Amino acid sequence: MLLDFSLQQMVLIGLIFVWTGFVRSGLGFGGAALGLPLMLFIYDQPVYWLPVIGAHLLFFSGLTLRTRLGNVDWDYLLRTSVYIIPTALVGVFGLLTLPNTWLIIFIYSVTLFYAVIWMLNLDIRSNNDWLDKFLLAIGGYVAGTSLTGAPLMVAVYMRHVDPAMLRNTLFVLWFTLVTLKMSAFAALGVDLNLIDALILIPIAAIGHVLGLRAHELILRNDALFKRMIGGVLVIISLLGLFQLTR
Repeated sequence: MLLDFSLQQMVLIGLIFVWTGFVRSGLGFGGAALGLPLMLFIYDQPVYWLPVIGAHLLFFSGLTLRTRLGNVDWDYLLRTSVYIIPTALVGVFGLLTLPNTWLIIFIYSVTLFYAVIWMLNLDIRSNNDWLDKFLLAIGGYVAGTSLTGAPLMVAVYMRHVDPAMLRNTLFVLWFTLVTLKMSAFAALGVDLNLIDALILIPIAAIGHVLGLRAHELILRNDALFKRMIGGVLVIISLLGLFQLTR
């Protein structure tokens, strides 16, 4: 499939995967949320892109975690999994059964929601246990459907996990969710596009290394970074939704 794209499209795909790798390692989350809307402009089939994104997330999160598993909040991870995993599985079922147009509307709408919040320098905050459970469950569903549920779950994890353990704990969570998602794809006969994912890994690795180096800088300028990205994502999401009306 990847080789069926034009040279111009392949260059754009390469740049997008550098960007997703940068965001994933720089922020610790958001690679899919900030990359998938761009990918859909090139090829509007989420079921093609999500296995590729998932394979990359497994590879790079595994690479990052190989020496850091001792710095993970396993207790909180296990306690919250009962709210996240069941709804994530429901989300995977929705991904494979909903009409493609509905999925694209869902993805751009979720992205627009994040974009407006970031552009206005607002935060998704949780201040009680019931809201925690709600955000975790909804975040699991969105992650199952489109891998873009990270900001909802991060809002909860930031309140309960030591900052020094947060990124590694989130990587374990993403690794678990994507493993379930990829297993469900394989069981249901969905093409995992592993060759395409393998071809794109060296390109995404460029962004991954840049993100690791920029991680501290991004955290120190988190509000400015998100405000700038939010403004761009508002435009991308509105253009994506407008395309569907034509």
